Order: sequence, then C-alpha cells, then structure tokens
Amino acid sequence: MACSSSGFVKSTACAVGTAVLALAVWAGAASAAGPVAGTARLGPAPAAARITLALPLRADAPGLERFATAVSTPGSPEYGHYESVAELARHFGAPAGERRRVQAFLRRSGATGIRIDATGLVADATLTVGEAQRLFGTSLAAFGVAHTTRYVAPDAAVRIPAGLRGAVTGVVGLDTEPIATHPPISADPSAVVPSALETPAQAAPTGFTSAYQMRTGTATGCAVATAQPGFTPNQYLTAYGYAPLQAAGFEGQGERVALIEIDGFRASDLRGFDNCFGLPTPAIKRFPVPPLSKPLAPGGESTLDLELLNAAAPKLKEIDVYESGPTAIDVLSSLTAPLKNRGHKPDVISASLGACEFATFEALGTSGLELAESTLQLAAASGISVLASSGDDGSSACVEPNGAPQPGAPQPTLAVSYPASSPWVTGVGGTNFTLTPANTISSQDVWNDAPLPLAAGGGGDSQLFARPYYQAAVQAGPDRGVPDVSMLADVSPGYEIFCTVSDDCVNQMSPGPWTQVGGTSASSPLLAGGLALVDQDLRAQGKPDLGLLNPLLYQIDSLPAGAQVISAVSIGDNDLGASIPGDGSPLGCCTATAGYNLAAGLGSVNISALAFAVPGLVVSVGLTLPHQPGPVGAGALNARVSCSGSCRMGAFARIEIGRSPRLITDHSDAYLLKSAVAKTIKIPFAKADLTRLRAALASHDPINATIYGVILDPSGNVDRSTAGLRLRITG
Repeated sequence: MACSSSGFVKSTACAVGTAVLALAVWAGAASAAGPVAGTARLGPAPAAARITLALPLRADAPGLERFATAVSTPGSPEYGHYESVAELARHFGAPAGERRRVQAFLRRSGATGIRIDATGLVADATLTVGEAQRLFGTSLAAFGVAHTTRYVAPDAAVRIPAGLRGAVTGVVGLDTEPIATHPPISADPSAVVPSALETPAQAAPTGFTSAYQMRTGTATGCAVATAQPGFTPNQYLTAYGYAPLQAAGFEGQGERVALIEIDGFRASDLRGFDNCFGLPTPAIKRFPVPPLSKPLAPGGESTLDLELLNAAAPKLKEIDVYESGPTAIDVLSSLTAPLKNRGHKPDVISASLGACEFATFEALGTSGLELAESTLQLAAASGISVLASSGDDGSSACVEPNGAPQPGAPQPTLAVSYPASSPWVTGVGGTNFTLTPANTISSQDVWNDAPLPLAAGGGGDSQLFARPYYQAAVQAGPDRGVPDVSMLADVSPGYEIFCTVSDDCVNQMSPGPWTQVGGTSASSPLLAGGLALVDQDLRAQGKPDLGLLNPLLYQIDSLPAGAQVISAVSIGDNDLGASIPGDGSPLGCCTATAGYNLAAGLGSVNISALAFAVPGLVVSVGLTLPHQPGPVGAGALNARVSCSGSCRMGAFARIEIGRSPRLITDHSDAYLLKSAVAKTIKIPFAKADLTRLRAALASHDPINATIYGVILDPSGNVDRSTAGLRLRITG
C-alpha cells in the first residue's frame, strides 16, 4: 500500500516517518457532519449572518510529510536541518496559479477578507450564510438547547463548487458548534478521605484513586501560599530536574513560547504569583485569533498555564498567548496562527485544549483534519516543538454534549483526545507523585481521581492514526498510542496558583485567590517551559532546537542512559468506566505497566538529564587536511570531512591571493555519509579562479586558503560548519 497523508486508510506498511490518517470507524464527508445528539434544530440560520471559512488547498502534503520526518528523526542526514515557514510554504504549499484561481473565484462569489494563509496550505474567507449556502450547495440551520449558545451547522450534504475543484479539498467553518474544552480541575476539600491519605502510592493496587494525598516534600514561597496544600514551584521544578539548568543560568533567555488558549487572564494574577515566589515576569503578548478582535475574558485555564510556564522558564524572551474561540475553525486557525505571525515564531507551542477524535473529525471533516496535520508537520519541519494535553477524562475522552442529562461527563466508550493524538504532537498525560524532603520523586502513579471528581489522565489507542515509526518498539498494537509522556496533573495536592477569577478559581470551595488545580492542561505548559530551557542550552552549543520531540524521546528511552532522562510510571490506571453512569463496567483500558503504557506513556521527563543527553544525538562535523602537493596543478584542494552520524556534507575554501588579497571562494559537491565515517573530497577550482591562481604562482604572489567542512541542509544551505583550517598553496 502506498503511503500518503491524503488517504484516510490506516496502514502500518508505510515508509519511515508516516503515520497515516484512518477512517476505520468513521466514514466522512468533506466538511462538518452536522449537529450532535442532544441539540434541537431551531430553524434556518439567518441569511445575513457572517461566517468565517477555511478552504484547505491542494498542496504537496506527501512531500511536506517526508521532509518533516527527515528533519525530526535522529540519525537522519537531515536531522535538525529545519527550514523557515516561508521557505516551506514555497516548497510544499499550493502552486501560485492555484492560489490566484481560488482567490479570484471567491471574490466573484461575494466573499470578503480573502487571503492565502502564510503556510500556503489554506485560503481564508468570510461569507454570509446565504452566500455560503449557494456556494456549497447546502442549507445551514441554527441549532441549540435551552440556556446554551446557538450555533450554525449544515443540515444537508456539502459540495465543492466546480470553480474550486482540484484546487481546494474541502471547507471548514460551516459548523460553528464549540468543540474545544479543557478547564483546569479544582479539588473539592470535602471529598478528602483520611484513609486515602494513609495509602502509600507505591503500594497502590490497580484501580485505586491517586488523589487526596497530603502534600509531601518541602514547600517554599510566601507564607500565604505555603500555608495552602498545593505543590509550589520549588517542588515540581526540583522533582523534574529544572533546577540544575536554572541554577546554571538557563531560564529561557532568548526563547519564545506560544500558548493556545480559549480564555483570557489578568496580569495582576500573574504578578501575584511571581511576587510570592520571587520570579520575574516575562513579556506577554496577546494575539486574538480572527474572527476574535479583542482579548477574551479572564479564566482559570490561561492563568494556570501562564503561571506554570513562568515558573519553569521565568526569563523567556516572550510568551505569546493566542486567544481563540472554541469552534473547529477557531482551533484550526489557532494552530496556524503562531506559524504566520512574522517576528514571533515560537520555539515551543503548548495547547491545553482538545476534543475527542470523533468530535474533532465530525467538526473538521476529512480535508480539515488533513489540513491540521499538514500544519503540525510544517511546525515540525520549521523546528517547533508542539505539545498538547492528553485530556482529563481518562481513556474515555468523548463527553456528553450540551442538552444531555450530564453535559461534559465522560461517555462509556474508549477514545483519546486530539490534537494530543497527532503523531506530530507530544501528548502529555497526567500523574501524581510523592516527594522526599529534598523534593526528589520517591514514587509516582497514574492520575485517576474517580469517583469524585470523575477525572483521570487521558490515554489510549488512537482511532484516527496508525502507529508512528518512533513507537514501533514500544506500542504493540497498530495504532498511535497516547500519551507520549506524563507529568503532575492530579487535583490533590495539585498545583498552587494565584487566581482571582470568579467561578473558575474564587468560589464556595475556594474563597481566596490561592487555590489548588490540576489536569493535563497543567502538564503541557510545564513541559513546554522545560523544553525552552533545553533549546536555550542547545543554542548556546551551536546546535538546533529540539523540534518534534517524540522521535528523540523514544530513541533516548531505548538507550542505556534513558533511565536517567525518563522515569517510567507503572502504578495505577486511567479507566473511569466503573464510575461512569451506566452498568458500572470498566472500559478495559488503560493500566500502567513497566515501560511504555497507554496510561502514562514513557513516564516523566527529567529536564536537565534531557539537556545533557541531546547533544550527543545531534550530528557534528569535523575536518582534517590531508597532504596535498601542488593543488593548482591538480586543479583542486582536498579536504577530509567527518560526521558524528549520518549527514549530508561538503567543504568550501576561501582563497586569498596577493599581499592586498583578492578573495575567491570555491565549493565541493555535496556528499551523503550514511554513518559516522570520514571521506576525502575535492574542492575543484573554478576555471576563472584556476587562471588567477596560475598567474599568482608565476608572479610569486602569496596564496593562502582557509578550508571549512560543513553539514548541508536539504536545500544545500550550510547548517553547521567547522572552524577554518589554513593552508599555504605553493604549487
């Protein structure tokens, strides 16, 4: 079977790097499938109402996938040789002629706000409901239930007009139902059971509840915060190995992290947290994602994310907060927004949101989901690490819709959350831990708070994506396994944060601004801050950013030193089935075991150990100069170039002629080394340069060459270079 990201066929017979989208469960159309159960049709959508649409363009998706795989795979000659978003858009985006055709057709159809996205993968446009109905041959209706916001969705099949066929693959945005959720979870103090506090985590049986432990370790900070029961920054930063990097001066300087959020924040809350724990507050910029035009109202989610990110990397160059709505097109736009914001390219993106795969596919359709994957591949190809929380509903990520008897409650069926399930995203699950007095981890287990609150770390088998190549050694089944790693997410003791937002934070259970929260929405930004520290350390060594983390993590885990970087979590499960209303039967997934498992992934990451391990996996280049009598007579210089692993390499020489030097430069061909070897290569003189060199020798002018060995990126540009070695040419 041929590998292509354009076909929704689950396959394990694909080339390295491919994780093919699947429709083993859902046969799909090109766009939203319409309203979900529990909603009522309220009548036709207002014809004059305006909706924003995204039209995925037919681009070189297979080529982009291959390139993203090559630059993300340790051992590949292209590993770490990232390209700019603009260059990737030129290489793999829709052809210029097709872009113009789409824009002209939409303009004739009455659309406004027409533009081709900077990625070259999508056209954006705004139309009235009436125009959209005529253009796509469907009818749009208003749906909703009592006391909820109405939304628009198709109630008939959608077709692509003839004028766009062959240039676009579908349409996203005709369905405006909210799909993205991820509120932080707060503890209910009344649910703390004394006997649970006495249960040592290391002795916990399968199916036990991980929550309601007393805080362990040693907390520091202002008195009002340490008097609360939640973990403080000094504790989790020590536990996960951030502290050594921070003590060495790596606190995120020069790095940029983007957060994707569906609520806002109060700057005064962030200052309250930072002042308590003696942290500087980095520059924070908000970017409303169109069609939003102003910042969102403050909420607990953004507050949590920003405070944990700032604790991890307190001197970031900038934190960019992309605030979007919760609809399918909003979430799709928010994934793209950091890539096209000129001057604000992030090193890491963290998304503390998601929806179960079924809901995602229903909302995005085939073409929309493929577009989302191409966007994530483009992020990887440009060297950006993308993280997403794996969800807070255990192995049952699909929840009851608005209008159901218990809206938001997990449904009794196995499912995982997207975008954490994407092979191009590092899915971050949830654990709890106990600490020693020195704040090192003495034990950790899978987060599962059932029955109250009914929450656990997301994890399980994807129903959309085949097992990616980097999971081949650890994931027995044919599907993408989620999560990849896990970090603290349990609601109790939880993270101590400062938040004055009513309802989300300040309420009857927690009347003051210091409150304890959990959820995998906390795990993702905390890890994002750690990756920013590692990227900063790599940059100081002249090495590329981490980019897509997963292939590197799974390779490190397979090495003898892997246990220093990744601590396996082998206690507990994330199965909420017995507590979900119904027959009380477990769902059968997922229990932690030794090694990789679908409840906690590989385990937790020690950030300083990761920073120490990575440089040895990044290919470096070396150079020696063999004896070479008479290079002018031979017509070339010789250079012996070596790589510490497989690489695409070459060499060049800068040659000075005379006492008032004239500078000429000559280059070798490019060569592929498939292993850590050295190769002697020639740097031939250009015909005109050879004439000058012979004339210089005849007039006894001095000739000096400085030779460099280089690693080349896939476009032939110099990615890494040796120091120059000088050579006097005398014949």
